[in-house]
Amino acid sequence: MRYLLKDEKTGGDLLLYRNEPNFDRLYFSRDRFTKYFTIAWNPGEKQTVTIDGAEHDFPPNTLLTLLFNQSFSFERSEEIIAWQFNREFYCLIDHDKEVSCVGFLFGSTDHILIPLNEEAQEKLKLLAAVFMDEFKTTDNIQNEMLLALLKRLISYITRLARSEYVPEKKVQEEKYHLIRKFNLLVETHFKEEHSVSFYAQQLFKSPKTLSNLFAIYNNKTPSQVIQERILIEAKRLLTYTNKTVKQITFELGFEDVSYFSNFFKKHTTQSPVDFRNASPVAKEGK
Repeated sequence: MRYLLKDEKTGGDLLLYRNEPNFDRLYFSRDRFTKYFTIAWNPGEKQTVTIDGAEHDFPPNTLLTLLFNQSFSFERSEEIIAWQFNREFYCLIDHDKEVSCVGFLFGSTDHILIPLNEEAQEKLKLLAAVFMDEFKTTDNIQNEMLLALLKRLISYITRLARSEYVPEKKVQEEKYHLIRKFNLLVETHFKEEHSVSFYAQQLFKSPKTLSNLFAIYNNKTPSQVIQERILIEAKRLLTYTNKTVKQITFELGFEDVSYFSNFFKKHTTQSPVDFRNASPVAKEGK
């Protein structure tokens, strides 16, 4: 079942899926004009979720967050409860201070899995039930009620995610926010800017300061975060589109095809052409 609230004035959309056998997302074709962020909950048995062509375990009683530019499908989508919204309905950047989610839940393509204990499962069940009631109640405050519920949902799962992923060692909140801002900047500029120094300058910090912060909060360096984001996009374009390697090279901010090919092979052990030929995923739209 698919519930939809559409705000004709703002273009804002909010959706809720439950018992929906055809719930998936094809970013490069069918869904390229609907830029929906996704919160998916698996309340049932373990299943597989395929994200950008790669299969991942989706354990029982776990939440998963996905960006608007990711393609995904579920092994048994009818068992998934999911919320989707676009920035016209709820702007992550504008509401960042309120729910502290930019750069955490939706700051990068490194999707996060949030396990739910029994208390969290009960709260999610109640929230999902209230959402459905509000979708069915079409009055002049329906938009406000559903927006308030979405804020509550994002705020709650952000707290759950932080308790799961933030390390025991505590650092000042301001320093932690730098990591989140860095992730958001990378998501915005990775196609044009590949150097850590650019992002450090945007944050008014030195590259060494960023590296020290990442050593505390992340098992990757700032450079690795940038490189992995480029590689994810390269794999998407090679898997889901018919763009040539030359076109992809320039789209990802490389000036030379051979340099891009060497970069790709260094990190994947395959050339872009070999990776494309080995990909079992059909091009979207075909």
